[in-house]
Amino acid sequence: MRGTILNYDIRNGEGIISGNDEKRYSFKGASFGSEGAFLKNGAVVDFDVQGDEALSIFIVPGSGQTPAGNLFEEVGGKSKTAAGILALFLGGLGIHKFYLGYTRAGMIMLLVSVLGCILVLPPVIIGLIAFIEGVIYLTKSDEDFYRIYVQNRKEWF
Repeated sequence: MRGTILNYDIRNGEGIISGNDEKRYSFKGASFGSEGAFLKNGAVVDFDVQGDEALSIFIVPGSGQTPAGNLFEEVGGKSKTAAGILALFLGGLGIHKFYLGYTRAGMIMLLVSVLGCILVLPPVIIGLIAFIEGVIYLTKSDEDFYRIYVQNRKEWF
């Protein structure tokens, strides 16, 4: 069956599709079968139906789905370039972690850097971790960055 994505929330991985039969079907992001593409509200999809749930969802080619190259708008403003630059220049303070929404990891980095100034070594280690993360963010493809750090919420490396 064909339909249109009405709403998809990347935070909980759930959404609603309006089918061509004028019924609405719920779905989970795990049912999405198009490798490397991103669910977007308004995208035309092809899917199977089981009860009131959409399964095996695929984007219909040429349906206006935004290509994966412009993820800044697609990922709620989370840019891999911004995260990488923050990690390289302010990473010792955990700013890149706060930017990506990892408050706990950001607080750990901030506290170790500030409170560890007396011992010198902890801030150096945190700075090295941040530098490595910045390089990793900048060298990942947009699709990998989105999948690993936004969708799967991987906090470290």
